[in-house]
Amino acid sequence: MHDTAPSEPSEQGPLAGFTVGVTAARRAEELIALLQRRGAVVRHAPALRIVPLADDSELRSATHELIGKAPDIVIATTAVGFRGWIEAADGWDLGEALLQRLDGAELLARGPKVKGAIRAAGLREKWSPASESMAEVLDRLLAQGVAGRRVAVQLHGEPLTGFVEALRGAGADVIGVPVYRWMPPEDIGPLDRLIDATLAGSVDALAFTSAPAATSLLARAETRGLRADLVAALRQDVPAVCVGPVTALPLQAQGIDTLQPERFRLGPLVQVLCEELPARAAELSVAGHQVRIRGRAVLVDGALHSVPPAGMALLRALARRPGWVVSRAELLAALPGPGRDEHAVEAAVARLRTALGSPALIQTVVKRGYRLAVDPARTPDSAP
Repeated sequence: MHDTAPSEPSEQGPLAGFTVGVTAARRAEELIALLQRRGAVVRHAPALRIVPLADDSELRSATHELIGKAPDIVIATTAVGFRGWIEAADGWDLGEALLQRLDGAELLARGPKVKGAIRAAGLREKWSPASESMAEVLDRLLAQGVAGRRVAVQLHGEPLTGFVEALRGAGADVIGVPVYRWMPPEDIGPLDRLIDATLAGSVDALAFTSAPAATSLLARAETRGLRADLVAALRQDVPAVCVGPVTALPLQAQGIDTLQPERFRLGPLVQVLCEELPARAAELSVAGHQVRIRGRAVLVDGALHSVPPAGMALLRALARRPGWVVSRAELLAALPGPGRDEHAVEAAVARLRTALGSPALIQTVVKRGYRLAVDPARTPDSAP
């Protein structure tokens, strides 16, 4: 599934009216389905692709090294990577020897899919973290002590530098097992469009499921001269929601605050979005109606109304000072696109009233501008 253009929002679900950018390559379909079932419009732009090692000499060397000197602990991080390792060893006539070494080691599986791959190979894992998090794996190993122990780590497309350094700092002899690498996507267009949409304010949140994806997004923005703008957007307006603390590291290194679920899985990640985005939506009592302004749609008494970009820009400008008159000049400045005049404001207001289904929500103040018809009890006592 690739770059998903905005579509008519669903009236169902807590994410109705919001647009979420998804950067995942692996398990993207699962994440997208979870978001769409909750009403979100999804822009999918894979920031990476998984490719086998062009030169398998590193993997072969690591395999020989582990067969020659048995590991005490083996950490399997992904199902596709573990299967690829076993298949490669079989191709070198090292499969049986490798399985013997793995069977004699303390075998740790990062999650349920890799547990399945381990068992399919005729092995049995000793332990797997409930969170599917490498942070929990690291905590366990450091707690039990790894000084003088030989630890093999099946890498999953990234070097896991902090993880490996922590083990080595605790006295472990760490052997990295590189099976495949992350590479930039073959088609960079969807990623560019996601960056542009984020900077244009038409994406309400970005979801990240791997640190390499976050790094790739920032690197692409850097290549286009947009890194500073993207970082600013993620610091101020667009929440970055990460599946776990390791995924968040490249963003936090840029001073970007991230949101993470307590359980590092896709379902809890989506739940964070379901709580965060509606909480950010402005809620007003206007002309006897309850109005909730979402990313690209408006809830009026619970009914979802799709609003074009120009209309949303005007509505947000009016909602920043609810009940107060906003001049045509100010509204003109809020409209997207160059070369507009005050007639464009009048046309956009007319379309906005139609889209909201209740013209009385926006009042015309002759010779002055427009205002939201905030109910008297909610009108502020003084101008902000």
